[in-house]
Amino acid sequence: MRNVQQLLENKPYQLLTISPTASVLDALRLMAEKEIGALVVLDGEKLVGIFSERDYARKIILFGKSSHDTAVGEIMTSSVVSVRPAQSADECMALMTGRRVRHLPVLSDDKVVGVISIGDVVKEMIDDQRRTIEQLEQYIKS
Repeated sequence: MRNVQQLLENKPYQLLTISPTASVLDALRLMAEKEIGALVVLDGEKLVGIFSERDYARKIILFGKSSHDTAVGEIMTSSVVSVRPAQSADECMALMTGRRVRHLPVLSDDKVVGVISIGDVVKEMIDDQRRTIEQLEQYIKS
């Protein structure tokens, strides 16, 4: 099973972030353009939150707020669960399942260096099972 650093190395895109003062509408536009479900919220280089489609659905739509007039910082999730590059995909899955989150910012020396999604972790678990099956098949054949 690979670790978070190895998962980040296989991701095809760069880290996408937004400021807590940006409008929710700007965040949604960026997420739609890049076809992603969440943005890391940084104040300078400091991680202050994460903004996801879930935040939008639960805190804008349900309360009748305006995406144009509301700042990301007003509705982002500020208690962010994060991981370190050396942690395993198994640890990420346990965190995501236990804390019911779909995105984990990756911190190295308190700086955000990437994001791992539930899709990244599930793909790694499937790939790991495939590798194990191939090894067992080779063992049986020899």
